[in-house]
Amino acid sequence: MPVVVPAFSRIGEENAFAVLARATALAQAGRDVINLGIGQPDMPTPPHVVEAAVKALHDGHHGYTPATGILPLREAVARDLDRRLGVQVSPDSVMIVPGGKVTMFMAILMFGEPGAEILYPDPGFPIYRSMIEFTGATPVPVPIREENGFAFSAEETLSLITPRTRLLILNSPANPTGGVTPKAEIDTLVAGLAAHPDVTIMSDEIYGTMTYDGERHHTLLAYPEIRDRLIYLDGASKTYAMTGWRLGWSVWPAPFYDAARKLAVNSFSCVNAATQWAGIAALDGPQDCVAAMMAEFDRRRLLVVEGLNRLPGVSCITPKGAFYAFPNIAETGWKAKALASALLEEAGVATIGGPDFGVHGEGYLRLSYANSAENISKALERIGSFLEGNRRC
Repeated sequence: MPVVVPAFSRIGEENAFAVLARATALAQAGRDVINLGIGQPDMPTPPHVVEAAVKALHDGHHGYTPATGILPLREAVARDLDRRLGVQVSPDSVMIVPGGKVTMFMAILMFGEPGAEILYPDPGFPIYRSMIEFTGATPVPVPIREENGFAFSAEETLSLITPRTRLLILNSPANPTGGVTPKAEIDTLVAGLAAHPDVTIMSDEIYGTMTYDGERHHTLLAYPEIRDRLIYLDGASKTYAMTGWRLGWSVWPAPFYDAARKLAVNSFSCVNAATQWAGIAALDGPQDCVAAMMAEFDRRRLLVVEGLNRLPGVSCITPKGAFYAFPNIAETGWKAKALASALLEEAGVATIGGPDFGVHGEGYLRLSYANSAENISKALERIGSFLEGNRRC
């Protein structure tokens, strides 16, 4: 019987999709399930973005585009970065890709090999570690701690760099914790990286528009001293509720851009044309849709944090970004994945156990508040009732 190469046995998964599948199966069997597991906005894509895609199809944009994306969209990305973050990039350094994961795949593939080490946030997006292990590189978790507000520690991160470190992955605002790293911490990290000129940085800023309480997102692109080794990851999925459109973009240093282009040619060829024109409408069009979505997420954020802190054995700090809460459930006596499974099967609430995001995720659950306020309130009531009847300490 044919056997695939051993590297495929090391590929992990994103358990949010497994939870979504189980929640869907339960719902189809007649169960009432509230999904606080999947990380996608529950709002529709803005109408003007949809219309731009329809127009592109009517206008005949049906064929291949350049593997790096159409120039008008790459120019729109550059304008957005200038307007929103105050940084200038050349459209020639921008690559259009089908979602955020592709940039992770490319960057980790470029620098991961046996003997190399790649640092990544833990708890963090599970595909980081999955892809690192696929390449044969050694994954080195950077602990993301509740006592730091779930921001990364520059000092701790720098202490983990060795002569074998090839790539450092950063994520702020963060999934799954909602943490936002302050500028002072980023300043310290960038200054320390001067002593490690051979370490490339991939900054996952897919939630860069999603901050609260006056918190500002500080991009790594604002530091010219690392621009020649910085890979910037972003996209339309979260900001414009376009998860199913599969539209992402990245900014690459000149030495790596052509390697990324070759990977595009060898894998997905190009992002579909109509989606790219929709991306221009999203970036260049009215941004009131983003503001309205964030106002609603903010309302839900406060609702979910207040509700979680009333539950027995649960505490939750207020997330500063994204649309996730990461409550501490250690005092319930439950292991996180067992509790997440029981809440789905017995209480009809889908959440994600913290260990699905890394070894430092034990003792936590991830709840997405990308669901209605009414459903969030119902879910919290169900969780509370379950915990009242099933304390383990």
